[in-house]
Amino acid sequence: MTASVPRRAPDRLTGELLPRFDRFSFPGFLSRKHSGSRLSIAYNECMSNPWLAIELEDYEGHMGSDNVRQLEALSDLFKRALDLCIPESVAVIGVAGGNGLEQVDPAITKRIVGLDINARYLGAVRQRYGNLPGLELCCTDLDDMPLSLTPVALVHAALVFEHTGLGRCLENALSLVAPGGRFSVVLQLPSTAEQDVTPTRYSSMQALRDSFALIDVSHFCLKLEEKRFHLFHQERRSLPSGKAFWLGIFARGTQ
Repeated sequence: MTASVPRRAPDRLTGELLPRFDRFSFPGFLSRKHSGSRLSIAYNECMSNPWLAIELEDYEGHMGSDNVRQLEALSDLFKRALDLCIPESVAVIGVAGGNGLEQVDPAITKRIVGLDINARYLGAVRQRYGNLPGLELCCTDLDDMPLSLTPVALVHAALVFEHTGLGRCLENALSLVAPGGRFSVVLQLPSTAEQDVTPTRYSSMQALRDSFALIDVSHFCLKLEEKRFHLFHQERRSLPSGKAFWLGIFARGTQ
């Protein structure tokens, strides 16, 4: 997370797009409510959301550690969603450093929107994927306020709701799904392995322990069914650590 912040960022977390040439998307996780939604992005570190204090190098190092090894699985599951949905446009909630964006085929997907609360993560995405056509960046806290973005054919959220819960963040994510679009979600499944944030040498990641809670898959599916999002594909991905991910893809029904 050493990349510089884009040349102009919104002075409030309003969901304003970060301008630069064509648009760019960014990776990261979404947040629980914080007390400073009107604070300048330049003072991210002063805000209460723990994701604003975690360096991208720590996050990626943690996720790639031998006893975690989740980056590859998350990238593969994003590709799985892309292959099944073949979207002309996609939004990645909590895009962090952009893991998985290399899976996007620009001949198929013409617009890629990355959303994250951490502007420094977005700067890294811009550096890494600045040549990806149709890439957009949006610095926002989906757990705090609605967005005014044009909806997309596929919204992808991986390991987001374990940190945000199923309140405002979920509502805002669903609002980004265009009519007839798809919503793909990766949840961590219960296991006999460590249930929350696995200890690694990246100790800063332990700041997330208090805001991490597993989401019950059955409850999640029922909640989306109530909102007319119907499950049409699901699969389980085992991890070397003994944990496992669940990928669910939902189709937005007619109102």
